[in-house]
Amino acid sequence: MNPAAAVTIQNEIVRSISREEMAALPIRRYEGEVCLVTAPADLERAVADFRQEDIVGFDTETRPAFRKGEIHLPCLLQAATARRVYLFQLREPQVFQVLAEMLAETRVVKVGVALANDLRSLKLLFPFIEQNTLDLGVIARRWRLDQTGLRNLAGIFLGVRIPKGARTSNWAAPRLSAAQITYAATDAWVCRELFLQFRRRGLLQTRLPAAGRATP
Repeated sequence: MNPAAAVTIQNEIVRSISREEMAALPIRRYEGEVCLVTAPADLERAVADFRQEDIVGFDTETRPAFRKGEIHLPCLLQAATARRVYLFQLREPQVFQVLAEMLAETRVVKVGVALANDLRSLKLLFPFIEQNTLDLGVIARRWRLDQTGLRNLAGIFLGVRIPKGARTSNWAAPRLSAAQITYAATDAWVCRELFLQFRRRGLLQTRLPAAGRATP
């Protein structure tokens, strides 16, 4: 994936991207295979895939709240491997054990943005002890980036614009729309792509430059 000219990163890390630069970027959605986990065979497929993987892009979706004090639990968990994205609807308790095992697997790094909120909310649905998780927003802040949200990071590091269209849709619906499926899959896939880009650029090292702009 080649960054657009407006945000090309050469000898230094770009710390932010303007609205104008973001608007000029090409829109990108996940175009690979998506598995909506609805049957035992889907769960078996996901488990087998996770066992082959060492990096999983990770995100959740929650029904939007429109009133003050209104809180909802996550409705969907999406996990991206190198081969496909799996969507787990969290109203199906049979998926909880597979997800708990995936989140606790020490060999697989689970990568995302604002993971603390996701993990805290998921623990209200099922118990697990997460291992080997990495918040890309935290890494970006350590390198003194001004913008650390998923879509800004995608613009800066991947040179693409991720649509927000389905963000406030009803994620608790028993049947997800095609737009919801694409939106959810894209977010998890982008998390994995960002991790790969961070790793290629040396941003996952623990020691950072003492002053000035971070360089790869």
